Parts: sequence; structure tokens; C-alpha cells
Amino acid sequence: MSTEIQHRVERGAIPLLAVAHGSADPRSTTAVSALFDRVRASRPDLDVRVSYLDHVSPGPEDALTDLAAGGVGEVVVLPTLLTAAYHSKVDLPRVLAKAQEESPWLRVSYADTLGPHPLLLDAVERRLAEAGARPAPDTALVLVSAGSSDAEANATVRSLAARLAERGPWREAVAAFASAQSPDPGEAVADLRERGAENVAVASYLLAPGFFSDRVRDRSTAAGASVVSEALGDAPELARVVLERYDAAVAARHARV
Repeated sequence: MSTEIQHRVERGAIPLLAVAHGSADPRSTTAVSALFDRVRASRPDLDVRVSYLDHVSPGPEDALTDLAAGGVGEVVVLPTLLTAAYHSKVDLPRVLAKAQEESPWLRVSYADTLGPHPLLLDAVERRLAEAGARPAPDTALVLVSAGSSDAEANATVRSLAARLAERGPWREAVAAFASAQSPDPGEAVADLRERGAENVAVASYLLAPGFFSDRVRDRSTAAGASVVSEALGDAPELARVVLERYDAAVAARHARV
């Protein structure tokens, strides 16, 4: 990134609009808000706004309209999702296209999703450690995501589980899914225990607490998991990823000008 672009980034010349999934569970909104409070604290001059695809206001279209009405000419939109799937590939691009039809002068740079990223594995390990789990030869690991109808997104989660196995002396590490795909966390835990794992730790590869995190905990515990970590939430590693994605989108935008 050039010195000029970096200076503009640091001054917050281009606002950041985060778009999270949204949930009817207020714990989710609280966690997302805490994450972006951490982002603001890391870069105080950056105008950071948060919107949601569902359940919570504002939606991304309303947020973009508000930015345009306030005289903003350029914005970076960040899909605040842990994998690239239907929401980031189809839903959100449709919303952005409609918003730009209504405000054609508004230049929108679309950042990459948060994951995959090595720092997210650091965040997973942080939450496991906070829950009391450490890599050990007698402990198997289950990495659980929300699950998706997108095969590429699910393959990404399986790849992340394999990378976690490489980073620590786990007995083995497997992926599981809270919905849409098999195995679910209970099935994965039961299978590992049947195959001789003395302990099974479950890592929640979820952005925020809510329906899926409760399902993961309930099914994992019922199947005999010894530890279930919390959602990633406002882990500092996530805030760093947010700013990396933002900076990369700004740099790519200005490289094209």
C-alpha cells in the first residue's frame, strides 16, 4: 500500500460498513457490537458502521442510503462472515447493486469475508484455552461451524480443522456443522469417543453466541464432550482481520483508479 493510501486509511477517509448476518438473539448483536467497538478503539479516526442482513436494523441498504445522504462518496463494505457462502456471494451483492442504482455516485469496495485467515485459528485456540482445553495426544478436537449449502464453504471448514491438527498435538481434529451438513457436533463427538478418544474438545467456529452456539453446546455435551468453547466474538484477532480486510479493499480500489 502506498504512503498516500495508508495515510488516507489512517485518517478514516473511507468509511467501513460491516454487514453481519443478524440474529433474533440479542447476545449476537451484543457480541458483534463489541467486536466493532474493539475495531474503533484500534483505529479511532475510522468511521465504522454496522448493519445486518436479517433480524436487526439497520440493513445494509438503509445503511448505504444513510451514508450517501450524508455526502459520503466512497465506502468499504465488509461481509462479517467466517466463510464465503451464499450470503457473501449472492445476497449481499444483490443488496449492493440495488443501493448503487439508487445512489450511483457512491463508490463501493467489497472486502473479503473474515475467513479463512490464519488469525482466526489463533482466535479459535484462544477460546479453547479460555475454556480449559489444550492440545494433547489424548484429546481429539471438533471444529464446528454453522454449516452451509455451499460445498466450498464446508470444505474450507474441513481444511481449517486439518490446519488446527497440524498446529498442536491433538489426537486428531475433524470438522462438524450445526446445520445443513453432516456430521453435526454430537455425531462427531460420539464417533471420536467410540474410536478411543479419552477427551473431546469442541471449538465453536461461530462469530457470535445465539441459536447455533446453544445447539453446538447442547449436542456436544450430550455426546460426551469435555469442553465446548465460546463463539469467537470480540477476540482481538478478529479485530485485526477486520482492519486487514478493510486496508486490502482500499488498496485494491485505489490500485484500479
